[in-house]
Amino acid sequence: MGLRKLFITAMLILLAGVGVGVAQDSLTPPTVPAPAMQGVSPAPDLPSPGAGEALTREDLDAWLDGMVPYALRTGDLAGAVIVVVKDGQVLTSRGYGYADVEDRTPVDPASTLFRPGSVSKLFTWTAVMQLVEQGKIDLDADVNQYLDFEIPAKNGQPVTMRQIMTHTAGFEEQGKGLIFFDAEDIQPLGPFLADNIPERIFEPGTTPAYSNYATALAGYIVQRLSGEPFDDYVDRHIFTPLGMENSTMRQPLPERLQGQMATGYRLGSGEGQEFEIVGPAPAGSLSSTGDDMANFMIAHLQNGEFNGNRILQAETARMMHDTPLTLMPPLNRMQLGFYESDINGRDVISHGGDTMFFHSELHLFLDEHVGFFLSVNSTGRDGAAGTIRTILFEEFADRYFPGPEITTRVDQETAVEHARMLAGNWQPSRRFASSFMAIGGLLSQVTIAPDGEGGLVIPFLQGEDGQPRQWVEVEPFVWKDRNSHELLAAKVVDGKVVRVAVGSWAPFTVFDRVPASVSASWLLPALYFALAVLALTVLLWPIRALVRRYYRAPLGLTGRVLLAHRLSRLFALLILAVFLGWIWAISAMSSDLTLFSSAMDPWLWLLQIAGLIAFVGGTGVMAWNVWVAFQAKRRWTARLWSICLLIAALVLLWIALQFNLLAFSVQF
Repeated sequence: MGLRKLFITAMLILLAGVGVGVAQDSLTPPTVPAPAMQGVSPAPDLPSPGAGEALTREDLDAWLDGMVPYALRTGDLAGAVIVVVKDGQVLTSRGYGYADVEDRTPVDPASTLFRPGSVSKLFTWTAVMQLVEQGKIDLDADVNQYLDFEIPAKNGQPVTMRQIMTHTAGFEEQGKGLIFFDAEDIQPLGPFLADNIPERIFEPGTTPAYSNYATALAGYIVQRLSGEPFDDYVDRHIFTPLGMENSTMRQPLPERLQGQMATGYRLGSGEGQEFEIVGPAPAGSLSSTGDDMANFMIAHLQNGEFNGNRILQAETARMMHDTPLTLMPPLNRMQLGFYESDINGRDVISHGGDTMFFHSELHLFLDEHVGFFLSVNSTGRDGAAGTIRTILFEEFADRYFPGPEITTRVDQETAVEHARMLAGNWQPSRRFASSFMAIGGLLSQVTIAPDGEGGLVIPFLQGEDGQPRQWVEVEPFVWKDRNSHELLAAKVVDGKVVRVAVGSWAPFTVFDRVPASVSASWLLPALYFALAVLALTVLLWPIRALVRRYYRAPLGLTGRVLLAHRLSRLFALLILAVFLGWIWAISAMSSDLTLFSSAMDPWLWLLQIAGLIAFVGGTGVMAWNVWVAFQAKRRWTARLWSICLLIAALVLLWIALQFNLLAFSVQF
């Protein structure tokens, strides 16, 4: 697998889990009538959905039993649990496949533990809101008053709990210590957070950028203000009143639950993996059964009440469910902890989660009093877990809660012009910025191009069939995928498109234009040129020496000309070796998130020290080599190649400086 694909895969895991903590699910179809929209015309060829099937246990079980086993087999997934609740009761609770493939242990919704990843955050947010209603937390106060260390201000503006809950505190991505296996590597929550404060790269409240760090910070505040360890707090104030006897946030698992844990797999046909430990624990450490998750869904659908016990007052629960932050209308928005996944005109709040091996989704249809929870214990072939949970959610909604299709279209002339305005490279708001991991900003830029007929070409955004989505503009600067519920919208300021968002990611990640100075459009070709020049120089150096020795032909260089020649070749080798070292390091970390740890520190320090010598020293040597070549009036080919070497060194130095390969820090 190439470096670019590896890095994008890792970023998708981060964008989805504890680290898609959020998943690609549904989008909000706009309901603006066609006559009110300028430049929009009806498209009557799209059929209207029927009334939908009645949501009964019999129909639901038959539908799931027809879909899920086939999906597990074709996706090479080991097992799954699916629970649906309705009107305060469990409608169905189904286990499919195996909790342990080798032992042929079936999934039992009542007892098999799954790892819901970032669905854990909903328990942290619920705990926060309990303290809000007790008057211990002010959503709009500086959170530093609740901490024993300081989060630096951004342009004089502090972080608030509301910003944390809506992922708009402005933090860059923080990945070190995200997931590992050895319990001895667990740090106390407070020191972990104090030692790994990420930079704030956005003005607070303006830009969604999903943050595991911020969620863990909220959990630490709960711990400090309640006077209870976070795990104990969740046990006493959420799990116990909800009767969630088979759930815990503790890592490693308590002894009484260890025999119930499903094994995680990359492929269902592959080897079982160890129990994953999440570093920022309040962001993703939950282990729970399907039946326990049903109780949690019922409590939120009933505004905080379950079997006569309250975890939230009704007013607090409604605030949590319906206090939206609108940044990219008409796309889905963040609520207080939940995010919208509206579909078919229905109000749906959700959260998804991924560890390396478990992939989960929770959806609450608020007006219909229906909850849907799914978790699988494998990633599957070609990321099948993500595809399956998206399809199941959309098919579930279409079957039981259909809504009107979007039947508007922007006229072609307008659509062509709008598509042209989106052309260029875009970078996600959820990204590394101050560390060497910022190199991902070069490898994971999203390219948008017009198709010439009013549509958009975005290779990065593929549908469940693995093909690029077919985007059609349905109202000004809002596009819909022809084959799904997915929407895309653009923000226009002063006649220019400055931001783009995809509906399923819009609550927590948006895309901004890439500055021209680091655009992959020119920088990647320049990098390929530079690497080719350096590689040819290194390869030809010994070959030419062997040829001269064979024919007993002298090099014909002396003094400083000879020294410049040899140093330029030596530094070409060094520059190439250091850059290939970075490729190795990023590749290894992108394919194994457990290497987001101190285990890589010695290699990272070595690469940065060697990089200073190679990139800075190499550029100086290449510049001197050009000066010597022209002063000595060497052959034109030698002078031309010296210029090529200087350009190659400058390109690598530019990349090293722009993407922090010389940051001299192992924090990321």
